[in-house]
Amino acid sequence: MEKILVAYFSASRTTAKLAEKLASAIGADLHEIIPKQPYTSADLDWTNKNSRSSVEMNNKTFRPEVANTVDHMEQYDTIFLAFPIWWYVAPTIMNTFLEQYDLKGKKIIPLATSGGSGMGETNKELAASCSGAELKSGKVFGVNTSADDLRAWAERYG
Repeated sequence: MEKILVAYFSASRTTAKLAEKLASAIGADLHEIIPKQPYTSADLDWTNKNSRSSVEMNNKTFRPEVANTVDHMEQYDTIFLAFPIWWYVAPTIMNTFLEQYDLKGKKIIPLATSGGSGMGETNKELAASCSGAELKSGKVFGVNTSADDLRAWAERYG
């Protein structure tokens, strides 16, 4: 039987709600990607070019540290990767997370929350961090997406 993980990063709990709903709907394990240095609301101010998130996203080589890891990542066949869209891509902490593991032979399926943009260049920016894995195209969901709709979407990757 396929073992599935929903790994998520959520700076403001919006993505957390979506990830929790997806994991519950498909019977997957859930893992929160916790930044070593938590993001404050000032850090997340995208209108300030000197805010932490703006500085990180302007330097695609930047890798914010992750405070925790997934135990026994090798047991998972499929990883749904949930995150907010920042500057039309996944936050660079998602690259940090992916680069910690041997992902060879795994399916990686991104899903995101967004204030208005689509997935943008997300897969292009994540591809190098998913070495050996099959990176599927993802989708942006509203936080109020039903569990049934999330399950139906996820089952297409089964």
